[in-house]
Amino acid sequence: MNKLPLIAVLLLSAVAAAPVQAQQKFENLDRIDGLVAMTVGANIGEPGGPLAPVDRRLRLAACPGTPSVEGPVFGAAMVKCDALGWRIRVPLAGGGGAAAAPAARYGVAARPAQREMVVKRGDPVQLVAGNSEFSVSRMMVADEDGALGDTIRVREDRRAAPVLAQVVAMGTVRIPGFNDF
Repeated sequence: MNKLPLIAVLLLSAVAAAPVQAQQKFENLDRIDGLVAMTVGANIGEPGGPLAPVDRRLRLAACPGTPSVEGPVFGAAMVKCDALGWRIRVPLAGGGGAAAAPAARYGVAARPAQREMVVKRGDPVQLVAGNSEFSVSRMMVADEDGALGDTIRVREDRRAAPVLAQVVAMGTVRIPGFNDF
């Protein structure tokens, strides 16, 4: 007689846990939005923040740990779950004219902003790579105009292949991925 209530309790707890397990089947997209905003230091729709929330139609398998966020790199944040192998790219606002069209598509108020170009085409710029423990730099020439935060092409001379770098100050660009100075 004592075992009957125990079995009933176990069955009821399994039935009650089923909706929770069903919810855990997919990754919480609000959590991804929050992680990206926290990593880049700006909320959705703000300069430097995500252009829009992650598409709610996306069905990612629930990551057993916290997904990692890298960036900004080339105008986007990379969110990935190493345990499961999925990775998504979240576009960020503030990259120039190309960012205005997607912002309007997602319902984010796109306002024309005159940003000061701190690097002009043909200017000599210092290309910097490194982190808090080492730094390497080289003089390059800008192939295009750029405001703070823009990613532009720079090259050593006319015949050299271009390198993509982010404008960090007047006359200084940085290789993406080395942002922890």
